[in-house]
Amino acid sequence: MNTRRELVLGMATLGAAALTPTVWRGAEAQPRLAINASSRIPNIPLVSHEGKNVRFYDDLVRDKVVTINMMYVSCADICPTATANLRRVQQLLGARVGRDIFMYSLSLQPELDTPETLKAYAKLHRIDPGWLFLTGAAADIEELRYSLGFSDPDPEVDRDQTTHTGMLRIGNDAYQRWSMAPALAEPRQILATINHVSRTLTL
Repeated sequence: MNTRRELVLGMATLGAAALTPTVWRGAEAQPRLAINASSRIPNIPLVSHEGKNVRFYDDLVRDKVVTINMMYVSCADICPTATANLRRVQQLLGARVGRDIFMYSLSLQPELDTPETLKAYAKLHRIDPGWLFLTGAAADIEELRYSLGFSDPDPEVDRDQTTHTGMLRIGNDAYQRWSMAPALAEPRQILATINHVSRTLTL
C-alpha cells in the first residue's frame, strides 16, 4: 500500500523528466510536498474572475477533487505556458471539470490581479467553465501559498515569485489524498495523476 507521502514523491519524480532544467529548478523549490492532514486548509475569502465571493475551503475544496496552481497575469515566463498546458488538461477532462474535478489558479500578485484583470486573462487563454482564477488579500494569498506547499525554506528564493509557478497541487479532500505534479508535464500524465488521486479506494 502506498502512503500519501510515497504517492506525492513518486508523482513529483515521475514528472521531472517532462521539464527543462530551467523550469525544474523552480519545481525543486517546493520542499513541502505533503499537506498535513491534521491541519485545516485555510478558509480565506477570495474573489473569482467571475466576480463571485468564495471561501477557499468551504466553497472550493471541501469534499472535492481539485487542481491548484499559482500564477500572475504579468508573468512572462512560465505562467502563460503553464496555463496553455493546463488548458489541454481541461480539454482532456471534458465535462468532468466543474462537476467532478475543479481547477483553481491563485494569483501571486493580488494587488494587481483584480477579478476584471483575471477575467480578461481567462478570456485570452480561452478558459472553459469549471476553472476559476482567484484573487484576494495579499496576506491571505501568502497564507494559502505556504499552507499548500508552494514555498521554499530559503527566504531569498521564496521571494522570487517565479519559483512558485511551476507546480500543480492535486488533491482529493474527502479522502485526504494529495499529490503534486509539474505544471508543464505532458497533459496525459497530469490527467493520470488526477485520476489516481480522485479514486476513492486506497491503492
